[in-house]
Amino acid sequence: MPRATPELISPGSARVAAARRLARRNFRGKERLFLAEGPQSIREAAGHTSAAGATLVELFTTVEAAERYADIVTAARSAGARVHLADEHVIADISTTVTPQGLVGVCRFLDTPFPEIVAARPRLVAVLAHVRDPGNAGTVLRCADAAGADAVVLTDASVDVYNPKAVRASVGSLFHLPVAVGVPVETAVQRLKDAGVRILAADGAGEDDLDTELDRGTMGGPTAWIFGNEAWGLPEETRALADAVVRVPIHGRAESLNLATAAAVCLYASARAQRTGDGCRA
Repeated sequence: MPRATPELISPGSARVAAARRLARRNFRGKERLFLAEGPQSIREAAGHTSAAGATLVELFTTVEAAERYADIVTAARSAGARVHLADEHVIADISTTVTPQGLVGVCRFLDTPFPEIVAARPRLVAVLAHVRDPGNAGTVLRCADAAGADAVVLTDASVDVYNPKAVRASVGSLFHLPVAVGVPVETAVQRLKDAGVRILAADGAGEDDLDTELDRGTMGGPTAWIFGNEAWGLPEETRALADAVVRVPIHGRAESLNLATAAAVCLYASARAQRTGDGCRA
């Protein structure tokens, strides 16, 4: 059986140009569409739906990738996505990675209105305040997903969660849990508090450390962690909003932990405390 041939061979075609523009935030916001790349992200996108309908609306794939990931291409078609066989140069032109994997999808925005998240009475929430690096934002989202968090909130001072680097760093977790965007940190904190959620700010200068919080048995209830900027942490006015400012203890000689590692430690500590019933470490 002869091998299929690409239908899109020119990076200058209107269809390719429209997809390529989604690498820029202003076009993403205008079209409410974003790019997802690689088999894991496309697999998750193909299986995701929202109130707006199927999330994956278009898939560009090389012939080789379509053969290697035939199940993903089939799932994309079943979800109603338009599938285009494209030349490798076309995929490289749309892709934002150095080494494209042959699959690039166009997806609908999928963020959840913040009031819906609060109304669902979440028990574990990650709030990203002043997080500017898209790779860190995506990695924290992945950690929150792995820890069983109910939602992630990105404040209006944080990076765009639909940045291609953030989407890649989430490794599909963007499609797994509710994500709210553009929420002022003061609004996020107050509404979560009103819903009975305890607010903990993660900061290296915190008065309490995570071990102390666990030993006190205070972490078993609904909790939202606020994570700050990679370089300078949380501003004083944001720390003041929290019920407690907590640092991750450094038992060795490391100067500090990076944002994603600290977030993983804090979220997993809360997840374990909530599952023990009494909130104690031991």
